[in-house]
Amino acid sequence: MKTVQIGTALLSLLLAGPVLAEDGTPLRKANGVLVDAKGMTVYTYDKDTAASGKSACVEMCARNWPPVVAGDMRLDPPYSAITRDDGSKQLAHDGKPLYTFIKDKKEGDRTGDGVGGVWHVVTDAKTK
Repeated sequence: MKTVQIGTALLSLLLAGPVLAEDGTPLRKANGVLVDAKGMTVYTYDKDTAASGKSACVEMCARNWPPVVAGDMRLDPPYSAITRDDGSKQLAHDGKPLYTFIKDKKEGDRTGDGVGGVWHVVTDAKTK
């Protein structure tokens, strides 16, 4: 019975939403860039306007550049959330919506940096 309770508790934690880093932020620093809870590199898109509350990456773009989900967590600056057209919450850093890249397959991959001249990794100090 204890095994079931422990398994249920672990599953609840996994399904609870985005995992916060040790310092209470939704992202963590790894090798000078920000990564999500899975260790995947996080990017900004030059076509997004900071603090507009909107994402310019929709439909096919969003399939290739999945938005970083914000969920309903309380966020402290420099983090915030925007509401996407579908009603989902997307994490933003310094007002810029954040994305991962479908071609990054493992922790530490940065294959999206510089794609089309408009995608950039987010450094630990600022967004590009």
